[in-house]
Amino acid sequence: MRARYGVPLALTALGAAGVGYAAGVEPRAFRIRRFTVPVLPRGMHPLRVLQISDIHMVSGQRKKQRWLRSLAGLRPDFVINTGDNLSDPEAVPEVLDALGPLMQFPGAYVFGSNDYYGPKLRNPAKYLMERATGKHGLNGNAPAVGAVHNPWEGMRDAFDAAGWAGLTNTRGRIKLEGGQEVALTGLDDPHIKRDRYEQVAGGPELGADLSLAVVHAPYLRSLDAFTADGYPLILAGHTHGGQLCIPFYGALVTNCDLDPGRVKGLSSHRAGGNESYLHVSAGCGANRYTPVRFACPPEATLLTLTAPED
Repeated sequence: MRARYGVPLALTALGAAGVGYAAGVEPRAFRIRRFTVPVLPRGMHPLRVLQISDIHMVSGQRKKQRWLRSLAGLRPDFVINTGDNLSDPEAVPEVLDALGPLMQFPGAYVFGSNDYYGPKLRNPAKYLMERATGKHGLNGNAPAVGAVHNPWEGMRDAFDAAGWAGLTNTRGRIKLEGGQEVALTGLDDPHIKRDRYEQVAGGPELGADLSLAVVHAPYLRSLDAFTADGYPLILAGHTHGGQLCIPFYGALVTNCDLDPGRVKGLSSHRAGGNESYLHVSAGCGANRYTPVRFACPPEATLLTLTAPED
């Protein structure tokens, strides 16, 4: 009897413990990842860039808000927000409160689909089907039928008032305390086909100390265009790092056409005879209907940009 029932009961207990950890522990185990990226001109002083992404704020997430406010203690030279701040149309005030200390620093932002539209309950198996079929994203500029419009305009106005550069299919510049100027080129979210690269094509701007590319979802068409145009570094989010990963294996899905091997962290991308660094943030939140993470803790990233070593 013990042999007959002991193993199934043990497996059931192990599964329950895994679900409890994925839902109750890891989504709140916030961390800061650090990378050094050699993209600055020789002789330029290193710059510290804080990338935040995929907050997916839901009203009442106090620990996440406190952690985001604490990131100002890192004293970055500038901040890049790669979108999907919301998972609740009522959470705009809480997003702005959490990001308030960071808005004291120079910064820039793009939006993702969950900034524009509220999330819907979705069968997680569809992510595996999309990977198998190669069909990702939504058709046109509209989300699934019945999605709720989010009050994203309030976030945009607050970010703009703080001096953050909006990069919705446009270019922008931010001036740092040390006098350096960073030129940025951004796209609206490719996941809902709002990206318009033809509006920003042409490559890095002359006269800036550094040029960067920014997009929410790292679809290959966007990465190819940025890389072929010669941007040294592309920043993106969207993937949640796979969100539910297999230990010692990694992510199963990316929710776009990027390969799972580059689902998070620093890698490279090649196109048009050029090579760019690519950093994909695993983000610090999740869709309110799938508030779980496993082997993929929520994160923000501090990138130290340096000049290449001789």
